[in-house]
Amino acid sequence: MTDAYAQRVRRLTALRGCDTVLSGVRPDSVAEQLATLSAMATDDALPDYYAEGGAVAELERRVAELLGTEAVAFFPSGTMAQQVAMRYGAELTGRTTVGLHPLSHPILHERDAYAVLGGLRAISTTDAPRNPTAEEVAALDEPIGTLLLELPLRDVGFVLPSWDELVAVVEAARARGARVHLDGARLWESTAHLGHSLAEIAGLADSTYVSFYKSLGGHSGAALAGSAELVAYARAWRHRHGGTLFQQWPVALAALAGLTHELPRLAGYVAHARTVATALTGLPGARVFPAPPHTHQFRLWLPHPADALNDANLALAEQEKVWFVGGWRDTEVPGVATAEVTVAGPATELDAGQVAALGERFLRRLPAS
Repeated sequence: MTDAYAQRVRRLTALRGCDTVLSGVRPDSVAEQLATLSAMATDDALPDYYAEGGAVAELERRVAELLGTEAVAFFPSGTMAQQVAMRYGAELTGRTTVGLHPLSHPILHERDAYAVLGGLRAISTTDAPRNPTAEEVAALDEPIGTLLLELPLRDVGFVLPSWDELVAVVEAARARGARVHLDGARLWESTAHLGHSLAEIAGLADSTYVSFYKSLGGHSGAALAGSAELVAYARAWRHRHGGTLFQQWPVALAALAGLTHELPRLAGYVAHARTVATALTGLPGARVFPAPPHTHQFRLWLPHPADALNDANLALAEQEKVWFVGGWRDTEVPGVATAEVTVAGPATELDAGQVAALGERFLRRLPAS
């Protein structure tokens, strides 16, 4: 066991034992997760075989209904689904260029798979901490086959455009002959800010990817949604990537549980995130972005080193059974660290005063400067 893994187990154990949780959720044990799967399975349910039938077919049907698309293909990972969507755009348009934000998931978190495996080339759409505007897409100095829009853009603070901005940028991409693909790993919670349904949002694009473990609490897995032609292509390339596994019913059942139980709660989490963010801005030197949050997740900055903040959070959890915010990282500003705050079920039990008091309790754990 590596030191990093041992530390992760320690943090998860501490979080699981907390009575109060501001950011995130208490992790379920394997036994608890098995109970969830059992509750979702009927007595006569049969497993899927090579991604056909069973819970996988039901999951694809549910997602197609939610997104209003003609067809859906289940994928074991979003990274694989995104590669296939971008490759499809290249083959359809004859352009191997993809419009990507430099802080988008394919560039930061997928080890350049779009380039190494797909032979594609990224065109930076904007350096601003948001998705590109219609004017920026229209002014790109190279043609692109696909414009990828990450909704929300996670690594700048889970930021979304307005509905009118989203419509305009899609129209600008189409005017340049590009397909539009939505990296919707967290699309589920984006409807409140955009003011439109999942189907209306997905209806703007040529293809949409959604995740089943981000926000929904599933085990893993993703879906690629769009036309029947896209999905037929996706199934072929899923096989080539090694993603058509023999049986995937546990992942599909966990995703169905998330759609059934967690999806209806996300709008409430988004609303409460505004209360939490406002309360946190009252802490000495604290900043949040965006303000107010666009989803139930946002960035928090505090004027302290990351190690000190992580140590304080772990001590508070282990000694007082209270979890504030973990995962602190140092920034380019010395002595200032940032973390992602996720407002979920446990945080909805805390009002603004309790959030502020919890923050002060956390800060008292820091060493005196």
